Amino acid sequence: MAQRTEYDAAQAAKRLHTTVVVLRWARHVGVVPDPDVRGFAWSRSAVEAMDAAAVRASMPREAVSPYEAANRIAAALGTPNEPGQPPAVSCYAVERLIALGLLLDLSGHRRYSSLNPDQVDQVAAREGLAELLDREAPLGPEQAAARLGVRRVDFEWMRRLGWIAPVSWGRVQFGASKAGAVDVPRFAAGHVDDLPGAHPEVDWAQLRTVGKGRRSPLAGLQAQLV
Repeated sequence: MAQRTEYDAAQAAKRLHTTVVVLRWARHVGVVPDPDVRGFAWSRSAVEAMDAAAVRASMPREAVSPYEAANRIAAALGTPNEPGQPPAVSCYAVERLIALGLLLDLSGHRRYSSLNPDQVDQVAAREGLAELLDREAPLGPEQAAARLGVRRVDFEWMRRLGWIAPVSWGRVQFGASKAGAVDVPRFAAGHVDDLPGAHPEVDWAQLRTVGKGRRSPLAGLQAQLV
């Protein structure tokens, strides 16, 4: 049988008697080098040079899910998630920490994340984490407009002007039919809060008093950009 000349992550992990999750963490901390074949695989010589024991030792504890990570973070912040109650720290908050690069998703799966519990605990002890999570709290368009004290149409003009963009999208289902499900943009609360300070050219007091059905003052700004 011909010898394998290159290994993808699953094949390399099997050769090293470990999991893809551990292999990815070992790569993150420099125990495993970056792939040397087309950017996603390792050559046979590269895999043979890896220290299997060191790879396995790089992550001594089993990975945790976003749900488990959220519970750990909530407990560390002194606001533990209680069964049957809205979570103080949600899985969505963990997703945002991943998106911000503070946590590394080791699963490589589009829907299911795996996290190093030691890294989760380090992030949980991070100074200012509660304030960061408050800024990352998700707001729908209606909620964002209400937070700013403006009409939904005015908030939509802010989007057209490129002042703010969704950080993610959520699937919301109306009724029992899947046909009623729609994708809704989610905005970070902190990004919404930053808008008045970022755009002092706008008379925010006036904007907040524009009556229903009136043309948005922001429409004129769009015309100036054309």
